[in-house]
Amino acid sequence: MKKEKAVVVFSGGQDSTTCLFWAIKNFKEVATVTFDYGQRHSAEIECARKIAEELGVSFKVLDMTLINQLSANALTRDDIDVTAEDGELPSTFVPGRNHLFLSFAAVYADAIGCQHLITGVSQTDFSGYPDCRDTFIRSLNVTLNLAMDKQFIIHTPLMWLDKTEVWELSDTLGAFEFIQDKTLTCYNGIPSTGCGECPACKLRNDGLARYQDKKMAGVRA
Repeated sequence: MKKEKAVVVFSGGQDSTTCLFWAIKNFKEVATVTFDYGQRHSAEIECARKIAEELGVSFKVLDMTLINQLSANALTRDDIDVTAEDGELPSTFVPGRNHLFLSFAAVYADAIGCQHLITGVSQTDFSGYPDCRDTFIRSLNVTLNLAMDKQFIIHTPLMWLDKTEVWELSDTLGAFEFIQDKTLTCYNGIPSTGCGECPACKLRNDGLARYQDKKMAGVRA
């Protein structure tokens, strides 16, 4: 893969930034594609732009605001609270988002002569989102190849990692402090450790605490 090119579906959050560092390590050339889908925290796009510039990779924003016309959810509507009830999809679920993002990313990848697509979805910490599952990604990979008569390869470096393991991967990649300080995962648009209250912040910060405990235990041993 070192001689090939990859496109990272990129939001500027912990997961996609970890994937970006993974891609830079494993591919000769890396491009990023970010989607403007009317998300309530537009700071996400500027965060992604700054990270791409700092890491020296290309940055492309695609207009996907039509999603806001189709789906009422907490990520695209300010009047919907961010909630997560047991047994139900979180109010932040955007139906079809990963399907649409990866499909458009594939068209973009084809335009720039690239067959590798990288996304930060995880079935381990998927919060009930059906389009983060491995079966969906595998199915979509086949569909994209048939639809475009290409041989795309969708890479999911985080698929079987929980958040503790994602932090560990970022550390292995030499990106731990960068991701801790410069990414934006919070549903309320607050960078780094975020608001500390939304589901995304709790997942991120709980994983960080567990990883730090794990590292300390290793030092003591």
